[in-house]
Amino acid sequence: MIYPAAITPRRSTGVSIDIAAALESLSFLESHGVDGITLLGSTGEFLHFESQDRGRFAAMAVKRCRVPILVNVSHSAFEGAVALGQQALDDGAAGILLLPPNYYRYTQDSIRAWFLEFAAQVKGPIYLYNIPQFTTEIQLPTALDLLATGAFAGIKDSSGIWENFEAIHKAGHKIFIGADLMYARAARLGATGSISGTASVLPEWMVAIDRCARAGQDTTELEARLAHFARWMNQFPFPVVLREAAVIRGLKPGPHACPLGPDELRRLEEFRVWFREGMAADQHQ
Repeated sequence: MIYPAAITPRRSTGVSIDIAAALESLSFLESHGVDGITLLGSTGEFLHFESQDRGRFAAMAVKRCRVPILVNVSHSAFEGAVALGQQALDDGAAGILLLPPNYYRYTQDSIRAWFLEFAAQVKGPIYLYNIPQFTTEIQLPTALDLLATGAFAGIKDSSGIWENFEAIHKAGHKIFIGADLMYARAARLGATGSISGTASVLPEWMVAIDRCARAGQDTTELEARLAHFARWMNQFPFPVVLREAAVIRGLKPGPHACPLGPDELRRLEEFRVWFREGMAADQHQ
């Protein structure tokens, strides 16, 4: 299953969500055969938006879309996460994702307490969200302990650590892979699916990898293209390249959250040329 981690278009001024443009981007994703959509995750830059704006967008997306919607309800304060989580479930989200408390570093004991208290207050499909690149890691023993309680629907793991996948999958828990480059291998072994940043702008690539991997077909060429795209992404602050690719694909992501330096702007133009040429070649195949 492929659940793109959707970008969140911003208005040209201020810090609010451009909901019209955001709904257009969700229609684009649905048109490419995705199995569901994840809103307001790291690719969706949730941290830039007010809770009220996030809640309103999620509610409209659930009403608009034909596929299941997962909503990241992470917040730096526990009460904020609870309010967003309950609202998303009340509005019909298929599930919610929750990071450990973000920005500050926390012990694994505190992370356990955070998740267990959240599950005690918010009833519905809750997925642990592990992305140690941006916040405190949910270490593997902690993840397994939490999942074993039965209070959580599964985990989205973006660590890129293969041993995490093996242990969680072996224990029989649902796991969405957030590291795109390891997805084909995980899909062959029965991973639940991918919550994929790349799929926010190249849904057809990730859908093809998913379908081919599960059918036992060769994905070498698709994975090579994915790796090339990932090399571009890694040259810039996340998710600058995804937002630039969205523009080239006819979407309206709005401005980047932060200005870029002269060298980055030069390399970004090189990326635009590469991506436009690749899209043109795809259309002529």
